[in-house]
Amino acid sequence: MPHEARPRRIAVTGLGAVSAAGWGVAALWPALREGRTALGPFSRIDHTRHRTHVAGQVPDAPFSARLPRHLARLSFSERFALFAAREAVADAGLAGPLEDGPVGVFFGTSTGGLLESEWYLDRFWQGNGGRAALNLMAGHQLNAPGDAVARHLRVTGPVETISSACASAALAIAAALRALQEGEVELAIAGGSDCLCATTYAGFNSLRSVDESPCRPFGQDRGGLSLGEGAGVLVLEPLERARTRGARVRAQLLGAGASCDANHMTAPLESGQGAAAAIAGALADASTGPEQVGYVNAHGTGTPLNDAAEWAALVTAFGDRAPRVPVSATKSIVGHLLGSSGAIEAVATVLCLEAGEAHPTAGDGPVDSRLKVDLVRGEPRRLSGDPAALSTSLGFGGANAALVFARGPGEAA
Repeated sequence: MPHEARPRRIAVTGLGAVSAAGWGVAALWPALREGRTALGPFSRIDHTRHRTHVAGQVPDAPFSARLPRHLARLSFSERFALFAAREAVADAGLAGPLEDGPVGVFFGTSTGGLLESEWYLDRFWQGNGGRAALNLMAGHQLNAPGDAVARHLRVTGPVETISSACASAALAIAAALRALQEGEVELAIAGGSDCLCATTYAGFNSLRSVDESPCRPFGQDRGGLSLGEGAGVLVLEPLERARTRGARVRAQLLGAGASCDANHMTAPLESGQGAAAAIAGALADASTGPEQVGYVNAHGTGTPLNDAAEWAALVTAFGDRAPRVPVSATKSIVGHLLGSSGAIEAVATVLCLEAGEAHPTAGDGPVDSRLKVDLVRGEPRRLSGDPAALSTSLGFGGANAALVFARGPGEAA
């Protein structure tokens, strides 16, 4: 919801990421810039009986990313979250526990530690679900990733978990924005984490919404999404605070908006009006006109209905300009991270703004002729001027979220 008074500008001072491209932002950015997909065969779960066999699995952790033994019992979702949060905090120039001062954790997830719960259930049915195996259930609850971050970084302020399908992490970042603007916290660790699991892979296959090949957002022959896993984290703080402590300002988070289609459990409104309302709300909250947006990091799942509805929303938001606004689809590279997709795509958006270029969308073939999307392909596209950037997240149940970013002060290309 828009704020009449905006006493605080919010800076992004730290980024962290875990994805199929690898552990860390240093692994993510080259894949984005090269338009190199990390989607392919995977082994996290048994998918032999399914129609599709492609996903974005996080590779084994390099030695530098491995957790100490006392953290080895964490679920994959918690491990992803903790690594990305630690990377973002270090990137922000912060050291040691964060227990001093009002610091909050705001996290989104869709499944929490469901993978490990599946493992436990499998052992249980085989008669091997003893007391030791119960440790697998420790991260079952949806608040586990955010709680793990707070616990291990010694954050004593508010810890909020949002689970609203694929809009979860974007909504968590929006909640962090509000808490900072209202002075509830002075520093926020915001993002999301999710892991591949049998339940979601089987569910999306049963809906026949998964492509047999790596997804092709907005493509003429697109056949569905590709699931992924990982985490994205942003460190957010008031701009004046960041300047006072001499932090690098990687970008500004200007505003956020949300809405619900109130239409269907899985299908979006064909008109895109729900998504358009979230975009309009984010632009109003950011005090930014549609003409100031020069880049869109789209939800871009690659499903026929979702891509068409999102394009309709962009046309509503930008009018005749829509076909001239560069669009990237990060899911073509790392897959659909479900509850954490909005976080990894927020990280991608900030990286693009910082570099002054839109990352290319992976894949080839023609763009859907009915959708006049200016899809960035092949190589990075230089962003003209000093644009604002829009990142959209559209989830099941009609949950929509949109975030508006801008370069940090003095970062104009």
